[in-house]
Amino acid sequence: MPTETVTPGKASLFYDPKIRGYVYQIALLAVVAFLIWSAASNAIENLRAQKIASGFGFWHNAAGFDVNQKLIPFSASGGSTYGEAFLVGLLNTLLVAALGIVLATIIGFVVGVARLSNNWIVAKLAMIYVEVIRNIPLLLQLFFWYNAVLKPLPDARNSIALPGSIYLNNRGIILPSPQFAPGFEAVAIAFLIGVVAAIAFFIWARGQQAKTGRQYHNGWVALLLIVGLPLAVFFAVGHPLSFDYPQQGRFNLTGGMQIFPEFVALLIGLSTYTGGFIAEVVRAGILAVSKGQSEAAHALGLRSGPTLKLVVIPQAMRVIIPPLTSQYLNLTKNSSLAVAIGYPDLVQVFTGTVLNQTGQAVEVVAITMAVYLTISLVTSFFMNMYNKRMALVER
Repeated sequence: MPTETVTPGKASLFYDPKIRGYVYQIALLAVVAFLIWSAASNAIENLRAQKIASGFGFWHNAAGFDVNQKLIPFSASGGSTYGEAFLVGLLNTLLVAALGIVLATIIGFVVGVARLSNNWIVAKLAMIYVEVIRNIPLLLQLFFWYNAVLKPLPDARNSIALPGSIYLNNRGIILPSPQFAPGFEAVAIAFLIGVVAAIAFFIWARGQQAKTGRQYHNGWVALLLIVGLPLAVFFAVGHPLSFDYPQQGRFNLTGGMQIFPEFVALLIGLSTYTGGFIAEVVRAGILAVSKGQSEAAHALGLRSGPTLKLVVIPQAMRVIIPPLTSQYLNLTKNSSLAVAIGYPDLVQVFTGTVLNQTGQAVEVVAITMAVYLTISLVTSFFMNMYNKRMALVER
């Protein structure tokens, strides 16, 4: 008896997972586009109703305010613009973020290694530091450093004199101010050449060690190139650097360079707070390295210090770098809390004063958000490159 062949009916396109996925994605994009269009239309209508002009025409208008800490010339009497005010705030933010990252990294590595110390007192002190710092809000720590530590210092007349013509008072830290003479550009160029040459030598020496096993004294070569070369050029061009030392007067200090207490409080607060989190990252990375690595190094005659430096830390970095990147990003974004203690960062200068004077809320906030997003993406990019370099390569 002949059997009939039954051809299956064609399924609906909607039941095709690939087609259904495309439909859902298109629908989601349409909803997001509609929400963005609605928000933009609503903002434009509100701005028109309040007779507020939109656009970036305010960028070149004169700013009617001064900023105490600035890395570029800026003053209300000098006709500085809102665009220059933005640059002042951005540079102040980048300055405290860069210095904070360096200090927090040093604190984090020292405390993280100390937590694993065989010395009971050192390990417990490091543990107390981490637990206390991490569990107190950063804003309260900034208030502590600013209001409880720096503000109660004596006034300028009774400044605390420190070695090296350094004075400490409630106006900040007064340091000798460097004065650059013609020819100092050659010293700066020599320093940059030394840095590039030291990096090139380090890469070459690492390749030679991988090929032949021969080790080179990278530290001495780097010291010679980075310090010795600029120093030789410095003496050759006739000492193109002098210092303006602060002088203690009857009522005030004259000369020197002032570092404001707001900057000091923010830098200390960010560094110590983030350093507590980095310490736990470092401790976790070290514990992730097998004990067999340390035992093998000790069997070869290495002491604890070289074992940690040459064997444990390089392997732990593969675990440390990803969360370390997050801590760097957190430090940069947490610097926006500077507005609470009056440090003129990007948020305080641009999103605060400029926004209040111009009323361009959409433009100012959008620019500020774009800046922080760019800083985060650039930091992540370089840290990801470093992470790929440190990652294990399969052969």
